[in-house]
Amino acid sequence: MNTLLWVLVGLAAYSAVALALSRRGLLPSSVQIQGPFTTIHTKRGRDFIDRIAAPKRFWRAWTNLGVGAALVIMTGMFLFLLVQGIAILQQPPPASSVNQPQNFLVVPGVNDFLPLSVAPEIILGLLVGLVVHEGGHGILCRVEGIEIESMGVFLLAIAPLGAFVEPDEESQREASRGGKTRMFAAGVTNNFFVTIVAFALLFGPIIASVGVAPGMAVADTYDGSPAAAAGIGPSDRITAVGGTPVDNETTLNAALIDADGRTVTVELDGGASAAGREARTAEVDRSLVVVDAVPGNPANLTVDGDAVNVTAVNGTAVNTRSGFVEAVGESRVVEVETERGTATIPVGAYLTRVAADGPLANAGAPTDPGVIVTAVDGQRVVTAAELTRALDDTEPGQTVEVELYHDGGTEPYNVELGTNPQDGTGFLGVNIFPGTSGLLLTDFGTQAYPAGTYVELLGGDGGPDATSLSGPIAESPLGTVYISLVLPLASLVLGIPNFPGFTGNVLNFYAVSGPLGALGGGVFVLANVTFWMAWINLQLALFNCIPGYPLDGGRILRTSVEAVVARVPVPDRNRVVSTITTAVGVTMLVSLLLLVFGPTVLGG
Repeated sequence: MNTLLWVLVGLAAYSAVALALSRRGLLPSSVQIQGPFTTIHTKRGRDFIDRIAAPKRFWRAWTNLGVGAALVIMTGMFLFLLVQGIAILQQPPPASSVNQPQNFLVVPGVNDFLPLSVAPEIILGLLVGLVVHEGGHGILCRVEGIEIESMGVFLLAIAPLGAFVEPDEESQREASRGGKTRMFAAGVTNNFFVTIVAFALLFGPIIASVGVAPGMAVADTYDGSPAAAAGIGPSDRITAVGGTPVDNETTLNAALIDADGRTVTVELDGGASAAGREARTAEVDRSLVVVDAVPGNPANLTVDGDAVNVTAVNGTAVNTRSGFVEAVGESRVVEVETERGTATIPVGAYLTRVAADGPLANAGAPTDPGVIVTAVDGQRVVTAAELTRALDDTEPGQTVEVELYHDGGTEPYNVELGTNPQDGTGFLGVNIFPGTSGLLLTDFGTQAYPAGTYVELLGGDGGPDATSLSGPIAESPLGTVYISLVLPLASLVLGIPNFPGFTGNVLNFYAVSGPLGALGGGVFVLANVTFWMAWINLQLALFNCIPGYPLDGGRILRTSVEAVVARVPVPDRNRVVSTITTAVGVTMLVSLLLLVFGPTVLGG
């Protein structure tokens, strides 16, 4: 039984028990039950809100800023949801993890992108977001002379979904249109403020105190690989191979290529890290294995679970990647022996995509998937890494001869290279499958964890090999918003694992120093709290800016439309206002339903 099903069973049981208690009069009048939803009302705290609301000029000026920001974001949210809804109707995307209904819930463990390991920080961020949001509404109620009927919290079973301030309807109707607009905008204004403060702390002294520990961080090992057999696994750091220091995946591969013999001694967890592990060694008996394969590869191999052993090339026994390259030599087609049999295959860098308007296609090359690059300017290319290194030595506008294997033979093409958007070197306009001939070959079998990249994306120093954002978005104030939105979805947007926060499983990859170094592991607690505080508050603010009732955006839309229509000489202004706001609200509702359920229902 999956997690979502357990949650549904629990909600059904809660609803049955709560209904029975309510019918027997065992619940206080302040508690109201509707299915799995519970609201708890109180009149306490109104005097406290009155005191906070005393500087009325300040609160009006503050929320006037929020009204302007909310109107801009409301327009953006309307256009975004409308465009997304139309796109889903015209071409429904295939169902994937990102558009599963449970992933629209901010519930750690149920949402695939919100890990249970940081559930306390996420819940704290949600509680703070709800308190400042509804507190803003309450303060502006009193600023604008609107009485507060009650306040409380809104629960899904025992999980807080929201807080609320219930204004007195009569005094709300009597308030000015501007006062009501400011009151509706106060919640999102406060959420944006919390987001800015949390990010200022995170991007400032907190991330400046987080460094990357020495070595290559191991995210995982492939099943059946030599590294897995030697006991190397997730959260390990490889700091040396055969006495050669290792800093990242590139230096690890270089050390493995240079290592003599089939068995190598690997140092793990050397140097200081936040986890404080003691260094140890492991003996890795290398063998050449296929750990992944593109469908339709020339060898017709599939990898289901354990790796597939490669034993020989053209009759020569091979145990390592360097041995494989040496056995292939200048041959374009070789006989490869595996534990599943023998196959004769072309050997080179396998292209999964050739852009129709890219430099290689413009040179007349075929654009079918499965084209294999076998040489560049006469230099033999056996692996994807070799093709990448060959292109790293080129410049945009340079003409190179690219030899391709396609339809049973090789043919050269003179290609005028474009510009690589990442590093400015020569560019073919292709996607390359890692490894050789559509097979991911390894004699070791670890997968790197991008610890430095996360630090870099959060504004810290991730080291020389960390990947950072590039382009206009990275240089604009929207860069912060972009990072906050995509890091939990990094596998879909950035091609790296989803950011889990700085939790126990990955602390071995980081070290503490800098301005908050005296706090030790407390730096990571602060980093998790501020990151998820900003992320949750930003989500609350953006969601509430959707211009549809009963969200704040829908209420601001109504008062704004009323203000415009009041200046237009049309009969029955109330009907015009209702028509416009209802049309926008229905459009937003349909767009949201399409966004949540469209890919599953329409895309299959």
